[in-house]
Amino acid sequence: MATGNSRADRIKQTPLTRLRRARKRGVFDRETVYAIVDATPICHVGHLIEGRPVVTPTCHWRSGDHIYWHGSRASRMMQASLDAAVCLTVTHLDGLVLARSGFHHSANYRSAMIFGEPQIVDDPELKMASLERFVDGLFPGRWETLRPPTRKEMNATTVLTMPIEEASAKVRSGPPKEAPGDELLSIWAGEIPLTIAVDTPVPDRFVADDQPLPAHVSGYGLAQQTIENE
Repeated sequence: MATGNSRADRIKQTPLTRLRRARKRGVFDRETVYAIVDATPICHVGHLIEGRPVVTPTCHWRSGDHIYWHGSRASRMMQASLDAAVCLTVTHLDGLVLARSGFHHSANYRSAMIFGEPQIVDDPELKMASLERFVDGLFPGRWETLRPPTRKEMNATTVLTMPIEEASAKVRSGPPKEAPGDELLSIWAGEIPLTIAVDTPVPDRFVADDQPLPAHVSGYGLAQQTIENE
């Protein structure tokens, strides 16, 4: 995990992002926050709908110092998030940590929280470029092989973005933290690592038997969306 030290690489702490517990797990350098954001296409967006808190899972991507997500124009999440305060979170569960007491059981994880007020990407060219970046970030080179989006499809899609200015990461790794003396107990303790595996691609019924598998499918890996995000 990267640890940037220059002030330019660090994200300024605010009352929302300053950690009050487990401060040693807090990370505020951009390289680490961006790596967590880029390593999965799934995030959760917290927002208010009619005054009630709602957390919605959706797909996201990053371009430079901005994060993007998209959804249906009719989506309540997209409508409620526009020009309103939201919290976007990304979490990776890397393992389960077993200690010799129930109190000290834990989890190894990487998480990032980003706060802000999203703006709509309404310029047609920028909107198209943003969606292209999303697709090619996951599947390099796929966009140019696809049927171009229709005007109806583009009108039905909303793209939101916000700068990554108020954000923090929290990371835990390693073995359990034991209470003094517990390490002498004859109880198994340690870590159960967890990973996400990519399985064999399954074509739909319209793919011809002799149609070759594209390289962006055969070589797919979740981490590859980081390639074009600088």
